[in-house]
Amino acid sequence: MTRVYFFRLIAAGALMLFSAASVLAGEAPTPVAVAEFNDYVGHEEARLAQEHRSAEGFLPLVDRARVKNGEVVLEHLTPATMNDLPGALLQDWRGTAFVPGAKGEDFERVMRNFETFPRIYSPEVLRAGVRTKGANHYQVAMRVRQQHILTVVMDMTYDTTFGRLDARHGYSLSPSMQITEIDAAGTTKERALSADEEHGFLWRLNNYWSYEEGDGGLYIQVESVSLSRSVPKGLGWAIGPFVNSVPRESLEFTLRATRDALKK
Repeated sequence: MTRVYFFRLIAAGALMLFSAASVLAGEAPTPVAVAEFNDYVGHEEARLAQEHRSAEGFLPLVDRARVKNGEVVLEHLTPATMNDLPGALLQDWRGTAFVPGAKGEDFERVMRNFETFPRIYSPEVLRAGVRTKGANHYQVAMRVRQQHILTVVMDMTYDTTFGRLDARHGYSLSPSMQITEIDAAGTTKERALSADEEHGFLWRLNNYWSYEEGDGGLYIQVESVSLSRSVPKGLGWAIGPFVNSVPRESLEFTLRATRDALKK
């Protein structure tokens, strides 16, 4: 490959990405998609509340032998009925891991210390801080970066609540309150995109954690429900890997990073 041809390929790739971003701009979720997401989340939160009322069935069934052996078990929970939202894509993933020797108090200590998230969840979390704080209730602001062909930086605000059934069982609920895409992050031209400018890479992201002590350690489980734009025809090469792969890969990364932090 000649040097000229190589640079022409780079230029062509950059132009394609720029063109894709231009076409994607100005996307917002339809009222129908938002209503369907809220309805789905409502049912999921009701199910979790029911599970969290009793030690029996506190964590949904999973192959604990695999988990205890060190595997991170991922489950795709999105029902087929959620595959036809107008212009939107809902995804529901759940992951389970085991941390030998850890306890519930370790989980709460790690997960309540939001200022350490940029270190624990690097390079995805760039910064994190608490806006308001109660005994078990926090409003948390985070800046995250996702990279999958396209690099996307977003400022997210979460409403996080911690709860316990007993000393061995607990949970945290973190529905997203606001997600804003940031343009030219980290530069003098940095700015938050308006709703008319955003690309719809991620509109909603709710995370639900549960933990249970047992078998000489701690089982940790997180369920992540997200809403993003669907993949436009002809732009699957650009946005497809992002909206289809990032929710699963981000959940797995978060679960592994949390397990590593608890091991320490």
